[in-house]
Amino acid sequence: MSIEKIFKQVLVVLLCGVLVEFTAQVDAYGAIAQSNDQPAASPAKQSPQELQQLVAPIALDPDALVAQILAASTYPTQIVEADRWMQGHSSLKGEELAKEVDKQDWDPSVKAVAQFPSVLENMDKNLSWTSSLGDAYINQPQDVTDAVQTLRQQARNAGHLNSNEQENVTTQGKTIVIEPANPEVVYVPAYDPWLVYGAPIVAYPGWYPVPGIYWGGIGLSFGIGFGIGFFGGFGWGWGHWGYDWYGHRAFFNHHAFVSRSRDFGHDDFHHGDFAHGNFGQGGFAHSGGFHGSSSFRGGSGFHGGSSFHAQSGTRSGAFSGFDHGGDVRGFSCRGQSSFGGGSHGGGFHGGGGGHHR
Repeated sequence: MSIEKIFKQVLVVLLCGVLVEFTAQVDAYGAIAQSNDQPAASPAKQSPQELQQLVAPIALDPDALVAQILAASTYPTQIVEADRWMQGHSSLKGEELAKEVDKQDWDPSVKAVAQFPSVLENMDKNLSWTSSLGDAYINQPQDVTDAVQTLRQQARNAGHLNSNEQENVTTQGKTIVIEPANPEVVYVPAYDPWLVYGAPIVAYPGWYPVPGIYWGGIGLSFGIGFGIGFFGGFGWGWGHWGYDWYGHRAFFNHHAFVSRSRDFGHDDFHHGDFAHGNFGQGGFAHSGGFHGSSSFRGGSGFHGGSSFHAQSGTRSGAFSGFDHGGDVRGFSCRGQSSFGGGSHGGGFHGGGGGHHR
């Protein structure tokens, strides 16, 4: 056999091998592309009981505050930033504080919640709960809305939700609406979210009872009212928020609120980045002891009831590994008195202090 013929045969074999390898790679890339084109599996839905556990700490708040909290819960990293910022700017007062909050690069919902220090602190200290609440609101807004109304009805049946000097409770069909009695002053109710609805609810795992939000007595307690004057003048203030109970959505500026948060459902979000206080943006960490009085002003003392125990199998959010054992301020939060009042330019209103029902 001539050398030329042998060379041709070797060349043919090599070409066949290259062709086979190329074909195999094309098939592999095709399989990968097909896999990437398939829609991502939707997150498992939470049950009505799990959702009621999530919304129990906010269901009895005024409607606009419920809207602000649900919207802000989709921005857990900003919640942490905002609470740390508030702690570091406790010397700012009234209009000056409102103007500085307006300058921050936060979502309007986070700026709105900053008017209520105990609410912001509660969302920060219970970051796993906040994250889970935001996740639920993004993926199950109708079910979350229904859970709030279910608990309001239960609280009313238990005799713990009625109109008073601080708020008006009305019914529109089967929907229970809660609004401030004085449109210029907002009272944030404090209550035990695991007992106020009649039948006990198992506490959210790791729940930390923040004074001003948690009260260990029966029913609801009201402390100092928050005047909305200074904050109300901004485009993210109190009057721009509400809840569309029929549309099952928080609304902002007369439109359904749409979260632009990158904390949920994006490839660049990694749950582990936020575990145990490891925040990439600013290195926030909960540390230190308990500061401020633990007693609720005008009411019973702060009680860490025996109902605070974990529920096995409860789904937790992106921040479930976060250690919240931090610098907790009492109900007399640093910077609270800096928040503006109503049309008369006042600050806090004490008319409802210590009232219980």
